[in-house]
Amino acid sequence: MAMIRALRRFRAPFSAPFSARAALATLLCAAVTAWAQQPPAEEPGWAKGRPKNEAATRMAPVPSFPIPTAADQLPTARFKLPPGFKVETWASGVLDARELRQGAKGTVFVSTLFVGNKVYAIAEKGDRKPKTVIDKTEFATGIEFHKGALYLATHKQIVRYDGIEDKLDNPGTPVVLNDKLPGGQDHSWRYLRMHGDKLYYAVGAPCNLCEPDDAHARIFRMNPDGSGIETVARGVRNTVGFDFDPKTGQLWFTDNGRDWLSEDLPNDELNVVTAPNQHFGFPYCHQGNIADSEFGWGKSCSDYVKPAALLGPHAAALGLSFYKGTMFPARYRGAMFIARHGPWNRTVKYADIAVAWPDGKGGAKVEPFMTGFVENNTYLGRPVDFLVLKDGSMLVSDDHAGAIYRISYGGR
Repeated sequence: MAMIRALRRFRAPFSAPFSARAALATLLCAAVTAWAQQPPAEEPGWAKGRPKNEAATRMAPVPSFPIPTAADQLPTARFKLPPGFKVETWASGVLDARELRQGAKGTVFVSTLFVGNKVYAIAEKGDRKPKTVIDKTEFATGIEFHKGALYLATHKQIVRYDGIEDKLDNPGTPVVLNDKLPGGQDHSWRYLRMHGDKLYYAVGAPCNLCEPDDAHARIFRMNPDGSGIETVARGVRNTVGFDFDPKTGQLWFTDNGRDWLSEDLPNDELNVVTAPNQHFGFPYCHQGNIADSEFGWGKSCSDYVKPAALLGPHAAALGLSFYKGTMFPARYRGAMFIARHGPWNRTVKYADIAVAWPDGKGGAKVEPFMTGFVENNTYLGRPVDFLVLKDGSMLVSDDHAGAIYRISYGGR
């Protein structure tokens, strides 16, 4: 287009020879032809399938604040919880706070995603100012602590920092455990859990909606040294929250549904793995009962594992943690806490922390627990992940406001 504008500004004098004017006309025609043949700019992955209407075209992923919300401006006082519970700001100034894990010596590690590209360490006591431990690392999201080591999963690899709590000023070069992750942009952030001396991680679908290959839309596990990789679950569009039931050992996970089907469909899912290598439906079946209009032909939703519960349309359900402490009332012990980060491709916004109780039959009961993240249809904060501290209180990260909150119980 710039070439065409330049050519339009250039005018050969009328007195110029016909051959010069003909050459200019030929050049202009060639430029127009070349411009017309250029492929249109490729849509970002999140926009693929977006309806061509005014409301939809105004929607886009909600960016985290580029700087953390000041401590005195955080929405902490607006949060509402059940009677007897209290929430307070545990740490502020934690830009893009995502996943939470704690070391054996009390260090709280906090990962980040698009904005931070780093991992912080925060001392459990003191001023709780975040200290950058790992920096300038894309998709530095998946973290886990095990036997003195910090495991970090990016979109391309999983590495291990040994003896991390003794080397916070200089963690050194990590041990590379798996450098064969597929990378990419869509759903390329990881979530890690160690269970039974196996490291579990997920690789989301590389798209809003597509037929994934064997490297995507799955939950995997491997030995702590990177060996013995195997598939745990298939047909998982995008999970960045899972944990193991302390009573049964079963793996429960949140899963984000496809975009652009409608404002109210499909729901995100809460799922439980009850057998090896089960298929949870993506891309053929959504929320357990909606066959996909493109990929669902010749398929039946009855062929796939149904959700244990539905978590709301485009809820962006993220972190999931079983409460293993003793501070909270008995009914919450063994329950799952789920961060509903909130939708971006839905006109009416919502976000909260939900709590879910397994029913012992493969299902679960879900209800809101902490609300107040949205005001006037605008996000004040967005919950991401949880960490139960030794005293039984629970930390909650907020990547939107760049903060960590502490929930405690002192009522009857």
